[in-house]
Amino acid sequence: MPFSAPNQLSLFDEGAPAPLGAPPPPLRPPSPPHSPRQAPPALPPALPSLWRHPRSQREVRFGEHVVAYELRRARRRSIGFVVGPEGLSVSAPRWVSLGEVEAALREKGDWILRKLHEQHERARRLDDARVDWRDGATIPFLGRQVTVRLDPATRGAMLDADAGALRLGLPQGALAAQIRDSVQSWLQRQARRIFEERCQHFAPALGVRMKRLSLSSAATRWGSASADGSVRLNWRLVHFALPVIDYVVTHELAHLREMNHSAAFWGVVRSVLPDYEAARGVLRHEVLPVFD
Repeated sequence: MPFSAPNQLSLFDEGAPAPLGAPPPPLRPPSPPHSPRQAPPALPPALPSLWRHPRSQREVRFGEHVVAYELRRARRRSIGFVVGPEGLSVSAPRWVSLGEVEAALREKGDWILRKLHEQHERARRLDDARVDWRDGATIPFLGRQVTVRLDPATRGAMLDADAGALRLGLPQGALAAQIRDSVQSWLQRQARRIFEERCQHFAPALGVRMKRLSLSSAATRWGSASADGSVRLNWRLVHFALPVIDYVVTHELAHLREMNHSAAFWGVVRSVLPDYEAARGVLRHEVLPVFD
């Protein structure tokens, strides 16, 4: 089950919406000059009026917005667009003229501006999610914010659930990397404990046997399952509330019966989690804390 890396929004491989970095459907020929055109979408005034790709060579204007884009010539049959973290990249066949490229861009102006806006918003959310590793930093654990407290009197790491604090046995002058590594190590230990408990709970209900559970640090997947009974779950799931963890656990265990995403597979998931769609939606849109 894929998940959202910082520059990817494609979360599921069973029919998810295309990631932001994916090209739009093949272009239709540009509309004739007399055809009605929709105005570019109104974007918040706080957004930049100039969107510039770092390797841009050309610009196109959509109303008040100027988009400086990277143009690449490639062996392909049609013009393709990619809107990623850096901005807009255009790939065009060598035989297509610059006029035709600009006409195609204007035809897709609404899509381009919308995707640039989405990338801008996601970058802002990721920036907000960066953890300042110090005494008083906060991280999500099982869907709730936990405050990191440096306490030399504490041995190792200990969760004070009543106070909503994770106490680390580190001095006040501890380096950011020390704090980060201590928190990550604690989260991974909790992840293994919680995942094992949830797998043991759901496996009998699904009529499957899990032979081995391992933690993953994959950049693009929440979990995976193999026909030999092995299940891998991403430790970062421990940031989410238990219903979301239960959905991913159930999803992977269900693959031990149905190694696909057919109607039969979703029937297996629904047999123990009738409202799984809600948890699935959280996975699609949540931005995890950035550990760097």
